[in-house]
Amino acid sequence: MDRQISVFLLFLLFTSGHSLKCNSCLQSSCRQETCTSGQTSCLSETYFHKSTFSQYNTSVKRCAPAGDCVSGFINLGSIKISSSCCNTDLCNNKDAPDPSNVPNGKRCYHCVGHNCSSILHCAGSEDRCFTATGDLTGMLLLAKGCVSKSACNATKLFSLERISCCEGNLCNGAQSITQSFLFLCCSLLSFILLH
Repeated sequence: MDRQISVFLLFLLFTSGHSLKCNSCLQSSCRQETCTSGQTSCLSETYFHKSTFSQYNTSVKRCAPAGDCVSGFINLGSIKISSSCCNTDLCNNKDAPDPSNVPNGKRCYHCVGHNCSSILHCAGSEDRCFTATGDLTGMLLLAKGCVSKSACNATKLFSLERISCCEGNLCNGAQSITQSFLFLCCSLLSFILLH
């Protein structure tokens, strides 16, 4: 009996003191971070923003809850997001991979301004269409676009929830919205800078 108690106490000693450590970075400013309870993954995200006048990338690394951490690609039209998850100490030392620009034949609706009837040509592993909504400071957000299958399993994508994925071409339906796409872009960038 004493041996069982000793083995149990040794097990507790070696398992309870270890918390996951991840790199925490915004652009080139990095530090090591000990994840809090419930954060069981390390995440690397890269945001690719392309407009008529400019193109820039923003990289973020941080701890994340397992349900919010996906490896894959999200395409919102002028913004593409690449994410990569892992679950060992400091495993998020590299940036998320660049998204493919090679069209794969899949087409989905996406939002431009107040109109969600624009057609987006998906690329690489973006094999699903999605619609997601969220509430940011009392304002409704709606996003549509192309996504990798793995991102459909997330409970939350950035400030978006209620993610609905489908497999057919243009299966995410066209409709107008009351929230502008520009506000969505600003919300995503604010999320990046504040987390």
